[in-house]
Amino acid sequence: MARIGEVAPPVATREALARARTRAALVPDLLVEARRVVNTVISGWHGRRRRGVGENFWQFRPFVEGDAVARIDWRRSARDDHTYVRDREWEAAHTVWLWADPSPSMLYKSTIATVSKESRAVVLVLALAELLSRSGERIGWPGLTDPLSTRNGAERLAARLTHAALVAQPDWSQVRRFSDVIIASDFLDEPQEIMAWLDPLTKRGVRAHLIEIADPAEESFPYSGRTEFQDPETGERLTAGRAETLAEDYRNQYRARREELAAWAKRQGWSYTVNHTDRLASEALVTIHMALSTEPGFGGARA
Repeated sequence: MARIGEVAPPVATREALARARTRAALVPDLLVEARRVVNTVISGWHGRRRRGVGENFWQFRPFVEGDAVARIDWRRSARDDHTYVRDREWEAAHTVWLWADPSPSMLYKSTIATVSKESRAVVLVLALAELLSRSGERIGWPGLTDPLSTRNGAERLAARLTHAALVAQPDWSQVRRFSDVIIASDFLDEPQEIMAWLDPLTKRGVRAHLIEIADPAEESFPYSGRTEFQDPETGERLTAGRAETLAEDYRNQYRARREELAAWAKRQGWSYTVNHTDRLASEALVTIHMALSTEPGFGGARA
């Protein structure tokens, strides 16, 4: 309530502030959940360990024609009848941008889901921040943080999220060529609108990984009888006398939207995965790890 003499903020502003306060209260718990998820997949997660120029030892391997004699490790070679060279690990920190959709539609949680779409998206982003930070990569959130390289990247990102007024669509101007961008959203806008929004990334040679967060009820449409639907973005309402008569057309359109967007992402050399809110968050992490590890490596898919 505004004090006497003050002008009350617009309804949209008050709603945004209320959402920011709600998110601030949830983020600490979501960070704990993200770390729990990380602990379930960390054994299979590897950073960009490969042969190259660096300071850290990576592996011994047999000497082959063309290797420099100076790279022979004579102490290791003396143990048996083979000659070995010492490889060092390629150290080239990469920038991975993370973003979770803060749109009102992400607040949806049906009775058959375990969490809201927004909670799942934030958990996934914080879990990825934890894993990538441990791997030595730089992480950032467009419009919220500059890329940072630190072991406590997830904690620092969570701290920024608790005080941030997030925008529906971030500014991609910070994202540079050969970076990776991971986007967690429900992608319920028209595919052409989403493609136009992401088009600047395709032109910069950025590789993106799209995680569609889906509530199972949105996919199966388990409604029947007289049902009122409300658009979380506009507030518009639709009352269906017999909701079951809409089910087939709705499911067809829902699938067509996903298939069109996934096919477009594939043509860009991007990955597209679906994570349902009644399933484990770790399933999406495993899929994203595989996509990030795909040759030619981070960000190099679209030179």
